[in-house]
Amino acid sequence: MRTVTHCTRLVLIPLLALFAGCLYRMEVQQGNKLDESQVSQLQTGMTRSQVQYLLGTPMVPDAFNRNRLDYYYCLDDGHGEQLTRRLTVWFSEDKVLRIEDSQPGSPANTPAAGQPATTASAAGAAP
Repeated sequence: MRTVTHCTRLVLIPLLALFAGCLYRMEVQQGNKLDESQVSQLQTGMTRSQVQYLLGTPMVPDAFNRNRLDYYYCLDDGHGEQLTRRLTVWFSEDKVLRIEDSQPGSPANTPAAGQPATTASAAGAAP
């Protein structure tokens, strides 16, 4: 009886170790998923309500700066790969002044008329 239990352990332990690597790891999405078709429709001069209709309400509203909307998105595929994106829309008199996108080459990285081009590193700067 004791040898049967010992043999069972010898078989079960390697099987459990083998199947431990086959566990399903779920994708975790947080924030606002932004499609390129949505982002490409953003234009300077749009109203705040037009932007929110197009992109949705930001998940984390900025309580300290009413002149901007921040859209964050993070996707963790469960295997160590992470995709993050930050889109910031700046407003002046409730109209889009400029758009900053952390994704390089995005059409959203557009300056307002008479404004210098912005980059993702300038996201913390005030307009």
